[in-house]
Amino acid sequence: MTQKLPPPPPVPPRPARHLSGARRRVLTAAQLRARGIPPAEANARCRPGGPWQRLLPGVFLLRPGPPTAEERLHAVLLYAAKEQPPGVPAQPAAGPPHRALYPEAQITGLAALSLHGFGSAPALLSLTRIDVLVPRRRRLRSTELARVVRAAQPPTPVQRAGVPVAPVPRALADAVADLSGTSAGAETVRLLLTEAVRGGHCEPAAVVRELTAAKLLGRPHVVDAVESLLAEGRSVAEDRLYRMVREFGLPDPVWNVDLRMPGGPHLGGLDAYWPDQAVAVELDTRAPRQDEDALWSEHARKREHLERLGITVVHVTPRKLREAMDQQATIVRTALMAADDRDPAAYVVVLPR
Repeated sequence: MTQKLPPPPPVPPRPARHLSGARRRVLTAAQLRARGIPPAEANARCRPGGPWQRLLPGVFLLRPGPPTAEERLHAVLLYAAKEQPPGVPAQPAAGPPHRALYPEAQITGLAALSLHGFGSAPALLSLTRIDVLVPRRRRLRSTELARVVRAAQPPTPVQRAGVPVAPVPRALADAVADLSGTSAGAETVRLLLTEAVRGGHCEPAAVVRELTAAKLLGRPHVVDAVESLLAEGRSVAEDRLYRMVREFGLPDPVWNVDLRMPGGPHLGGLDAYWPDQAVAVELDTRAPRQDEDALWSEHARKREHLERLGITVVHVTPRKLREAMDQQATIVRTALMAADDRDPAAYVVVLPR
């Protein structure tokens, strides 16, 4: 004769009305115990045919049926969150709510990218495991639904759909690390990196920095995807530069040119140049690499050489164009207006690049 399941528990002494529906339905063993429900009773309710189910060790869904995407996210975060000592308030008055609800835990990888709105990321419910980022010192194992990712210094999370989520560059690096070297995985990596830049989620340099820190740039499919990423990033930045000139009424420059001394050496390429005013704009789309110092030295030498010839060089990054285009337009306009007050620049030959 099968044992009869106990009746539903009484109204808990500490109601959870301040939580969302998913947060009320997904609770840890410690949270249930604080509401007067001992572990034995919680486990009994998770027997076959019972009203509850265990999603992860020590994490329970207080209803039958498949968990929703939100319930799965909250379960993984509760599993990975640092337990608060007894007597510590669950939610202090100051600070983002997710920091108190899920201390030292944030969603990363493909799940995070889906929450950031990436169309090329899989749907949350299709993921068999959800990546969760925690400090390296935490003693926590990957299990069932949760894949634990560690970082010596986790980034500051952002809030998406009410949960803490790793910033896009870190989430991308964790997603790339988990994708295999198969053709399908390589294509997914390329699509994700391309969307990161084309969708305006972040700049290529930030992504390459995270991939470098994760030691992923040695993988062939990652190298190929990064080359596409950098090309996409430059294309997007060039489009923004064209738009800045058009929308802010700047004089038309000559685009994408090489400068040379008459009968002399090559001076370098420029993205935009106003010959009459001797003003140049150069987009800095360099990605952080191990030879960053050498690249920067070469870049600085080129700029110093042009300025010795009387050419004003305006240095613009893709991030500045994206976040403060009006300021960059003002800088260029000021340089053009100041041309009459400067000594004439040396004569240079302007060639298409």
